[in-house]
Amino acid sequence: MTPAAILALALAQPAAAPPPPEAERCLPDDAGFLAMRLRGSIEAEIRWQEPELDCAGMSRPDGRGLRLRFAGRHDGGELAVVFAAPELAMGASARGVPVNVTLLDEAGQRIYGTQGDRLCVLDEVEQQPIEGPGLPPRSYRVEGRGFCTGPARALDGDGAVLLTRFDFAGRVSYEDDNRSAGPLAAR
Repeated sequence: MTPAAILALALAQPAAAPPPPEAERCLPDDAGFLAMRLRGSIEAEIRWQEPELDCAGMSRPDGRGLRLRFAGRHDGGELAVVFAAPELAMGASARGVPVNVTLLDEAGQRIYGTQGDRLCVLDEVEQQPIEGPGLPPRSYRVEGRGFCTGPARALDGDGAVLLTRFDFAGRVSYEDDNRSAGPLAAR
């Protein structure tokens, strides 16, 4: 076989990449997902699953509650959604949790936000501790579902997007100096 043929074969059949370390996955069992229905300036039925899904979770910068970010490809660019629940304490599971939602639309070059947690709610959210090599301490599997009663409005122009429903599973890892002892305690 000629060197050109070997190169062509190598390019046509890329070697399987090793799986990412647990700390870089949404969930150690590759069960992370985001499903959401968007109406308005973005019309879409989204169903992202690992490994096409990128997600991360952490305590909010002010130390109250948590923040989850999910991202995937949509319309030729990245679409990311951030859920921030300031009233949800570390490890807490609850119902009727107010949540702020922000959408970052790379393709449309827009940022949409509910600008507060009065328009969207997590019907149900559950956090379960997870451990594994490479996972940060105080990591939790977070599963939730919810909806919005009003749209996220474009922060830099015209447009609005309504999340009529959303469901997700991801991971949040709380900082060691965590102050997120929000009002909703673990049940």
